[in-house]
Amino acid sequence: MKRLLKYTLALLLVAVIALFVWGYAPDTDPAAMKAKYASASSQFIDVGGGLTMHVRDEGKRDGPVLVLLHGSNASLQTWEPWVARLGAKYRIISLDQIGHGLTGPNPTGKYDGDAFVATLDALMVKMGVSKFALAGNSMGGYVAWEYALAHSEKLTHLALIDAAGPPEDPNKKLPIGFKIARTPGLNKLAMVITPRSLFEKSLQETVSNQAVITPAVVDRYWELNRYPGNREATGLRFASYGGRGRDLGRISEIKLPTLILWGAEDKLIPVSGADWFAAQIAGAVKIIYPGIGHIPMEEAADRSASDLDAFLSKPFPSPAALPSIAASRP
Repeated sequence: MKRLLKYTLALLLVAVIALFVWGYAPDTDPAAMKAKYASASSQFIDVGGGLTMHVRDEGKRDGPVLVLLHGSNASLQTWEPWVARLGAKYRIISLDQIGHGLTGPNPTGKYDGDAFVATLDALMVKMGVSKFALAGNSMGGYVAWEYALAHSEKLTHLALIDAAGPPEDPNKKLPIGFKIARTPGLNKLAMVITPRSLFEKSLQETVSNQAVITPAVVDRYWELNRYPGNREATGLRFASYGGRGRDLGRISEIKLPTLILWGAEDKLIPVSGADWFAAQIAGAVKIIYPGIGHIPMEEAADRSASDLDAFLSKPFPSPAALPSIAASRP
């Protein structure tokens, strides 16, 4: 019995050592990350309470304002395809949300819906932006519709791109990174054991257009998620995940012109979520992209940017007013 216990402990020790050798990754250096991932358009804006947010304010200075919110474990770079296509017409504000990118952790340690809405609003106030269209992907879509419920008077339009919020199928298969983030114990290990291959695999499982998953994109996800404080923030954010359903019954209160864009092959938030949002929000325009996964703004940049532009160009759009885009696109 003692010998068996000895061998078992020895095997566990070897496994732990192998795990650390395979995946141990320290925090990245903030200065190096800013040098690599900030751009000439980057601003670092103090919004109060010890929080400084990484923001890009680009495009036509006097154009309609469009604010873009990235998804879980992503960063503002996910919107670069839209900025390139829409910047001549719109003033586009993209940002690293709390616990992400070069913004880093929220000093309050809070990562529920209220915290994301409050920090976004504080940023808009600081920038002097009082009226804007708001678009969000995945987790950013969740923040967008929560912001619409809290501050509808500040919004002209709402766009939900594969947005979080619809009731989940408990049996659905999650990408490996999300499984780890939601699993007690493993999510603690993920604060120090974060192999690059984990991000590569999760991204490959999330999108259908694999061409968007380049080595540079994988590096960006891997390095920015190791920006000091971001991994702990991820754990805290997923710990509060259950509270995201609290306002689902209020979504029908949204009266804004709303566009729903969705990848037909989204494995993270299935396309049934688009139907659910469309049923909740009166007059919402729904567009489904065949052959596209979770991030249409990257996977189908031309089509999705064009559809958003067509939608925003109408003061009060409705499916009847936009017959050319009010259905699935090939």
